[in-house]
Amino acid sequence: MSRYKDLQKNLFGGTTSNARQFGMIFTLVAIVVLFQILTDGLTLRSDNLIALFQQNSYILILAIGMLMVIVAGHIDLSVGSVAAFTGILVAKAMFEWSLPWPLAILFGLAIGAAIGAWQGFWVAYIGVPAFIVTLAGMLLFRGGNQFIGNANTIPVPEGFRVIGSGFLPEVGPNTGYNNLTLLLGLAACVAVVWREFQARKTRHAMDADPAPMWISVLRMAVMVGVIVFVTLRFASGRVGTSFPVSGIILVALMLAYSFYTRNTAGGRHIYAVGGNSRAAELSGVKLKRVNFFVMMNMSTLAALAGMIFVARSAASGPQDGNGWELDAIAAVFIGGAAVSGGIGTISGSIVGGLVMAVLNNGLQLLGVGTDRVQIIKGLVLLLAVALDVYNKSQGRFSIIGSLTRNFRRDPPGSSPSPAASTADREPATTAPS
Repeated sequence: MSRYKDLQKNLFGGTTSNARQFGMIFTLVAIVVLFQILTDGLTLRSDNLIALFQQNSYILILAIGMLMVIVAGHIDLSVGSVAAFTGILVAKAMFEWSLPWPLAILFGLAIGAAIGAWQGFWVAYIGVPAFIVTLAGMLLFRGGNQFIGNANTIPVPEGFRVIGSGFLPEVGPNTGYNNLTLLLGLAACVAVVWREFQARKTRHAMDADPAPMWISVLRMAVMVGVIVFVTLRFASGRVGTSFPVSGIILVALMLAYSFYTRNTAGGRHIYAVGGNSRAAELSGVKLKRVNFFVMMNMSTLAALAGMIFVARSAASGPQDGNGWELDAIAAVFIGGAAVSGGIGTISGSIVGGLVMAVLNNGLQLLGVGTDRVQIIKGLVLLLAVALDVYNKSQGRFSIIGSLTRNFRRDPPGSSPSPAASTADREPATTAPS
């Protein structure tokens, strides 16, 4: 029994959480296994996994930015239109103005930042609600996309397409796998092991009791096993395919933004503003600066997502970006973010996005029509969140409640200091042992 309690307490969360905090990950695994059975093994085929990742990388990038917007207590309805507007301008710059594609990418990021600064100004300094500002932006930039493109598609050059449809190249001896993908997976495994032992070392230095060594070994084995399986899937695809370049971009952004939100003052300020803006302001947080930043950052990532989509499609068109904002928002809320702000993680949003991506992909593999796919996705989203909220209200196990255990507000009657209030709303970090 003692070992069972150790396993429940420490396998995925050190001394501050337990396996229930990873309920959404287990849900994702369950959905993958279900569709793997229903599709006779098609779901986990290399070509399907690669296609699934490429087709959804831009939505997952949007989910990273949307998480920060929602945590700060706002919403952004313009991301799809901003992505489409940026995509048509970048395509036009390369096609008609002969702008080299590396400069075109910088040009697109600058457009996104400028749009974000425009919207951030209205939200942060004028005080117009983000819902209204971005609703106006959705109409404005959707119209701008169709006006500039004249409702036509504009092709993009081969070099630019790499960021959306490219793969890690083939190098080294013929091993039957893509060697760079194997090296990437090996680096991820080494990072997992190094992080585990560094965490144990840190806990020893703090005179804190680490988890039993067998727990650490089991935790590393589970994570390394998953990494090895996924690496082999991506590395064993048909010749010319491997881990997508868009996936490299997504992983880099996920690591960078996870570090920013969890380990920097700026990231903690975002959570403080979303949790209690008044307390955060009294603690010295620059409220307007934070709101301006999250809006500008969102539009910049939307511009990047738009360029990746255009690069994969090989052309920019008038229908690009339709409904992207809803997919990104769904990913964030499924991943455990709170409507009221102050709660959510980058990794949770990525998992939420993958849940929707696998669901969509599995239904398509089963031959379900697009109309019914949309109906099923909507019902699954509504029922999943409604059931979780109901369970939480009844004191039962709740995925979102578990994921947000470390973010709960102080009980009525308590009066924490502004500084304490800010600290309590920092993003949850799994306390490794």
